Amino acid sequence: MLLTIPGVLTAEQVATCRDRLDRADWHDGRLTAGHQSARVKANLQLPEHDPVARELSDLVLRALERSPDFLAAALPRHVYPPLFNRYVPGMAFGAHVDNAIRQVPGTAHRVRTDVSATLFLSTPDEYDGGELVVEDTYGTHSVKLAAGDMVLYPATSLHQVMPVTRGARVAAFFWTQSLVKDDGERSLLFDLDMAIREIGQAAPDSPTTVRLTACYHNLLRRWAEV
Repeated sequence: MLLTIPGVLTAEQVATCRDRLDRADWHDGRLTAGHQSARVKANLQLPEHDPVARELSDLVLRALERSPDFLAAALPRHVYPPLFNRYVPGMAFGAHVDNAIRQVPGTAHRVRTDVSATLFLSTPDEYDGGELVVEDTYGTHSVKLAAGDMVLYPATSLHQVMPVTRGARVAAFFWTQSLVKDDGERSLLFDLDMAIREIGQAAPDSPTTVRLTACYHNLLRRWAEV
């Protein structure tokens, strides 16, 4: 399932991020890439131990906790602390698949990467190129969103960032280990959750709402890993 979620960050939060990131100490992004990804990766990245990275990572995590669409779509069990990257003219990230397991630095904790996410921090008119291109069973999808908007997609997907030819593309990115490992099952639960919300708004006391809610939780109970 590929899903765009608008307004994860407010305009004020985006401005805070950009103010910190525009003055940050960026490093070669290949330092954190796997062997295969490093061959096609050309970008800048903020080191995970950088105080700015930690501050803004916490800001993004708090915003995710307030995003009902993220919670419904990802069904998060663990969220890898968000990272930050920057692409300037000539930079790109060729086709790759994200590593299946990420270890949180400084801990023994490992996160299985079920869901990938990119949270855009640059407005589309600030740069040319830089589209996130995701391939799935339904074809190829090109994504370039407003600042503060986010896209979720299966971490199993082949994806790339197209070359930037003008300006700077700045974004946060992270992975989620879901309570429901299978993307097809997560998609069904998300669609059912959206239908329950719509029916609940139109007829909150309807027996149908109760029955569908029961179905949702019984499916979640069947599929969830806790």
